[in-house]
Amino acid sequence: MDNNPTPPRDDRALLPLLVAVSAALVVVLLPFYAAIMWGVILALLFTPLYRWMLVSVGCRPTVAALCTMAIVILIVILPTTLIMVALAQEASGVYVRLQSGELNPTLYFSHVFDRLPDWVTAVLDRLGLVNFTTLQRRVTAAMAQGSQFAATQVFNIGQNTFEFVVSLFIALYLAFFLIRDGNIVVWAIGRVIPLAPTHKQQLWEKFATVVRATVKGNLLVAAIQGALGGLAFWFLGIGGALLWAVVMAALSLLPAIGAAMVWLPVALYFLASGAIWQGLSLMAYGVLVIGLVDNLLRPILVGKDTLMPDYVVMITTVGGMAVFGINGFVLGPLIAAMFLAVWHIFGSTR
Repeated sequence: MDNNPTPPRDDRALLPLLVAVSAALVVVLLPFYAAIMWGVILALLFTPLYRWMLVSVGCRPTVAALCTMAIVILIVILPTTLIMVALAQEASGVYVRLQSGELNPTLYFSHVFDRLPDWVTAVLDRLGLVNFTTLQRRVTAAMAQGSQFAATQVFNIGQNTFEFVVSLFIALYLAFFLIRDGNIVVWAIGRVIPLAPTHKQQLWEKFATVVRATVKGNLLVAAIQGALGGLAFWFLGIGGALLWAVVMAALSLLPAIGAAMVWLPVALYFLASGAIWQGLSLMAYGVLVIGLVDNLLRPILVGKDTLMPDYVVMITTVGGMAVFGINGFVLGPLIAAMFLAVWHIFGSTR
């Protein structure tokens, strides 16, 4: 007698139906994946504050969640918005100066080219760049493409204002419910994951730890490096200090080399144009101060908590940003951490 009868047809159809509706939901939510991701991140970062309000202040859950979101808006959303507005104004000014010819990068490049040593000129000659007319034409073409790209991005930002507002609302709205009902959501998701309770706990702890470490660590390092770089540029009288500070902060999400992609060319220009003390000062400041922040704080804030080697964090951060854009500095290390955790669980069960 067959002790394993064929399951009913509706049970066999359940798995394909589950896959189909899950894929459909992914397609529906995909345009707002960044908003959903940042809603989850905000919930993870500020849930300890919510719990403190529940225990120490004695607030009701909804009131505590609303107070937490008000703090998020005051210390995260509002300052970020003000910086973006100031950055947009300064970027627009630089763009206008480029279009009017008041700011002409080819003139600065010409000064540098005229003061190059003979051996550098010989290298450029081998590359076919020693003719300044040819070099100027290539630089001008590159600047034109860059200006066109900047103009396109400004236009897109204006056209996508509604989308940005909707994404921000989704992130804050989702963060509110995850902060208030996060334990219920985690429990509900954990019920349907076919893993042992200890393994589910390990994966959740790894997920939460990596997200908190990468966001807090990378953003803190980026903010410090951008502020230090902008301060140096302002002190040296370089125009658009705020713009360059934000650019350095964004590039510093790339470990080791990020901020140097801005301050190093400026220092070399100072040296080539005869401003020796400005060039040497900026180079020393960049290596000893800006670079030291990256070398000291990033391993402590990111690598120590994630328990991943620095080179893994660096490679996955760069790879994540190449695939997912700016959100990749979180998704790259997170995918790597979950990869290591799942393989560790698999190996331990064998």
